[in-house]
Amino acid sequence: MQENDIHNAVNELMDQSPDSDSQQIVIEQFEQDNSPVELALLLESLPLTARLETWSQISDSIKVAVLVEMRSDASEAIIGTLDEQHLLAMFTGIEADTLLELQDVLPDHLIEDVLARMDEEQKQRYSIAQQFEDDEVGHWCDHQPLVVPAKTKIKVMTRLLRRSIPAYGNVVFLVDNRGNWQGAVRFNKLFGADPLLRVSELVEEDFPTLNAKDDIYIAADKVAQSEESALPVITDGGLLIGRLDMGLAYRLQSERAESQIMATAGLDENEDLFSTVRKSTKNRAIWLGVNLLTAFLASWFIGLFEATLQQVVALAVLMPIVASMGGVAGSQTLTLIVRGLALGQISRANLKPLLTKEVKVGALNGVLWALVIGIITGYWFSSIMLGLVIGLAIVANIISAALAGIFVPVVLEKFKIDPALSGSVILTTVTDITGFVVFLGLGTLLLL
Repeated sequence: MQENDIHNAVNELMDQSPDSDSQQIVIEQFEQDNSPVELALLLESLPLTARLETWSQISDSIKVAVLVEMRSDASEAIIGTLDEQHLLAMFTGIEADTLLELQDVLPDHLIEDVLARMDEEQKQRYSIAQQFEDDEVGHWCDHQPLVVPAKTKIKVMTRLLRRSIPAYGNVVFLVDNRGNWQGAVRFNKLFGADPLLRVSELVEEDFPTLNAKDDIYIAADKVAQSEESALPVITDGGLLIGRLDMGLAYRLQSERAESQIMATAGLDENEDLFSTVRKSTKNRAIWLGVNLLTAFLASWFIGLFEATLQQVVALAVLMPIVASMGGVAGSQTLTLIVRGLALGQISRANLKPLLTKEVKVGALNGVLWALVIGIITGYWFSSIMLGLVIGLAIVANIISAALAGIFVPVVLEKFKIDPALSGSVILTTVTDITGFVVFLGLGTLLLL
C-alpha cells in the first residue's frame, strides 16, 4: 500500500460534494486498486459524516471484510447507523472466524440471529472458540488446517495436496480417530515415498506445538521464532483445534507494538481518529487525572522545603535539571525492561545480574554528568558548594531512576498490569520525588 494513495483519496473525497459522480469514481478506483485493509484505513481517515457517505458507496460484497480490518471504535460507529434488517442481511452467511472478529461491536441479539443461520460446522467452530478467553490463542486460531487421520495412505495424501494447499502450509497435521494430535509430516517427505505407506510412518513427533490457553501474543512470538509457517494449537486434553500461522502472528505482533505505543500516552489502540468529543474527552481525562495526582504529590514534597527555596533561589532554578536527568535515565531503563518482559527474557533468575548492571550504568553516567553539571553550576552561580549539591543529587537520582526502571515494570507485571501503560507515569513520579528530596535536602544541610 502506498500511503500517498490514502492521502490523495482523502483530499479528493473531502473536496467533492457528497454523492457526486466524481466521488463515486474515486471510491470505485480506490476499491479496485486496494485491499480491504487500505479501505479500512481510508474510512478511518474521514470524519464521521464523510465516512458514512463513503461507506454507502463501497461494494456490498466487501463491506464485512472492511469492517473486520477497522478499529472497533470506528466499525462500531458505522454499525450503529445501520438498521437491524440491513445488518442481518450483511452478516448472514459469514464464517465463524469473521463473527469472532466482530462480536465485540455487534449487538448480542444480532449475533444470535447470525449464528442461527450458520451451518453446523461453523457453529461448532464458534462454540470451540468461545471456550477460551479473548487473550488465548484457542479463541483466535485458524480452524482450517490441513489435517488427516494418521493411518491415511501417502497416495491419498498426495492426491489431496494436488487439489489444494492452504496458505502458509508446508506440513500436514496428523490426528487419531478422536481428533487428538499425533504429529506432523512435511510435504517434501511425501513426494518420492512409497505411496502405500501410511503418513504416520513419516511423522515428526517433536514438531513444536501451542497450547490453546497460551497468551495470544506469546503464541505469536513462538510462531515467529519457530521457523515454521504455522504451529498447531492443542487443548490440554490433546485435541487439535486449529493452527496459528505466520501471517496472523505478524499481524498480532504489529497490533501489540501499536498498543504499547498508544499505551505510553494512556490511549487505547482502538480509539477512532474521529471519535466523538465526549468519548475522546472521557478516555483522556482519566489519564490526565492520574498525572495530576502524581504532580500534586511531587509538589507536596517540594513544599516541605519552602523555607530553603526562599533563601536559596538558585535551587528553584536548577530543580528541572535534576528531574529531567532522572526522568530520561529512568525511561531508558524502563523501555529496555518492558521490551524484555514482552519477549519473555526477564525472570527471577536473571533479575539480580540485570539490576547490578543497570545500577553500574546509572552510577557511571551519574558521576560523569554530575561532574559536568556541577562544574557548570559552580561557575554559573559562583558557588562550589551549590555545584557539589546538584552533582550529588544527579548521581543519586540517576541511580534511583535505574532501580525504578527495573522494579516498576516487574512489579506491575506481577500484578497483571501492563507496564507499558502505567510504567512511565509511576517512574516519572519516583524520579521527580527522589530528585527533589535529595537535591533540596542536601541544599538545606549544606547551603543554609
